[in-house]
Amino acid sequence: MTNEMPDWIRLHKALAFEAEKGFIDLVGKQYRFSEFLCLTFGNFPTALPPKERLRWHQVGMQFANYPNLTLPERQHLVAEVRRYLNQLQQELETEGPQINYESKNQHPTTPIVAEVSKRLAPTLDKQLRDLPEIGIRKSENLGRLNLYTVRDLLFYYPRDHIDYARQVNISELEGGETVTIIATVKRFNFFTSPKNKKLSILELILKDNTGQIKVTRFYAGARFSSRGWQESLKRLYPVGSMLAACGLVKGGKYGLTLDNPELEVLANPGDTIDSLTIGRVVPIYALTEGVMANTVRQAMMIALTAAVNLKDPLPKGLREKYALMELKDAIPNIHFPKDSDSLKIARRRLVFDEFFYLQLGLLQRQKKAREIQTSAILAPTGKLLEEFNEILPFQLTGAQQRVVNEILTDLQKPVAMNRLVQGDVGSGKTVVAVIAILAAIQSGYQAALMAPTEVLAEQHYRKLVSWFNLLHLPVELLTGSTKIAKRREIHSQLETGELPLLVGTHALIQDKVNFQHLGLVVIDEQHRFGVQQRAKLQQKGEQPHVLTMTATPIPRTLALT
Repeated sequence: MTNEMPDWIRLHKALAFEAEKGFIDLVGKQYRFSEFLCLTFGNFPTALPPKERLRWHQVGMQFANYPNLTLPERQHLVAEVRRYLNQLQQELETEGPQINYESKNQHPTTPIVAEVSKRLAPTLDKQLRDLPEIGIRKSENLGRLNLYTVRDLLFYYPRDHIDYARQVNISELEGGETVTIIATVKRFNFFTSPKNKKLSILELILKDNTGQIKVTRFYAGARFSSRGWQESLKRLYPVGSMLAACGLVKGGKYGLTLDNPELEVLANPGDTIDSLTIGRVVPIYALTEGVMANTVRQAMMIALTAAVNLKDPLPKGLREKYALMELKDAIPNIHFPKDSDSLKIARRRLVFDEFFYLQLGLLQRQKKAREIQTSAILAPTGKLLEEFNEILPFQLTGAQQRVVNEILTDLQKPVAMNRLVQGDVGSGKTVVAVIAILAAIQSGYQAALMAPTEVLAEQHYRKLVSWFNLLHLPVELLTGSTKIAKRREIHSQLETGELPLLVGTHALIQDKVNFQHLGLVVIDEQHRFGVQQRAKLQQKGEQPHVLTMTATPIPRTLALT
């Protein structure tokens, strides 16, 4: 159900701004002008009488064709709709409160929202450089993040979010919170730092009916110290004007302040905030040198119009069973959620997808493993495991012992194990992996541990050496930095079976690395390897068991949390 009355102010503002800019179908923060009008007129305000609904619907359909109209036709349509809205507003406000006429039967049979979005949205495979709102220069920057198509952008999930949506009174502010306040400018001050002539500082005293706070913004660069810039800021933030300000609340020498906040001028206290930041749950994306956060956010806003074209791979029955949001709704809400609840629901859907696909992949691998051949049956008990338990300076926790028992049970089966061990850093995943490795070695097989980086591989190697020396077992490290002579020695020991355990990076999957009897593959942080890379390591043996260790089992989505 929509609001009781149309949002007159926002509609008039949009039409006036489009006329002012020359009827170019302006691109806003979230929609084009024509899209916004189509979406707005696609819903009936509850105060709208039945006699007006057909006309309201027709206006929306006219704006669906707005991008194809000539300039005179656009001018005529905008002028006509402005007159219609003025007349309708006078009639509704004169008549007073209306009966709620909401009825399912009176909705258009084809929702304008869906129809318009599909018509105006770019295709999922459209190149970003071909979108006029992005262009070649911005697309080259986005290419540094491997973002080339609309689809690439949609599935480039934020690594975090900052919640600016919480609006509070000044008296309720507490240090460490990220908030939005609506307040009036009480005092304006702009000056150049006495210690740095290229640093200019804006100080505003903002007040609401509960208190006041000083906010400070810094401008680095000689151009900001000019008289003209100072006057432009003074006109932008005059005393008595209403502002929306958002940022991190910090405690200082003279009380609380907002740390370098985002500011937006509001004509009235109830105005809609149009910023990409203020009053929103803001996405934080992984960036690289030369790519600004707002470049990605603005491009994402443009790409999100294409989300309506996403086909949901999960059937309706499955979504309903687990109360999952549709994919075309989850994608926009993981990037620019309306609030924290929307973000939570969207994340839940995408997390489900990743777990679901991971499970399907594991089941598929198990099926193929059964069809191809059997795996090595590894002994769950023996001298090596007993000695390792004796040298461990601690007892396994209940959770660790349970996981170990499950793994050892799997290793006794003729079907290749494909198990994922998830736990936070320091939770003991490595100890669990070592027990599985020793089970393979004492059964006459070799093991390999592959890590995504040399640093991580070296950490594993040093830890394993400290344990394996006590067990009189050799272990070697193979990375891209390993010298040629050492590589040849390792290759030879692997082929003869002298080397029971090899730790390394992608170097393990090189053609020259050949194991005599590879029985177990341990992969750390599997999502940082490609599918083919993992498969290539497994092909070094005859259906080896696979144990995956990770702190973030879901490649993209759990990285958001």
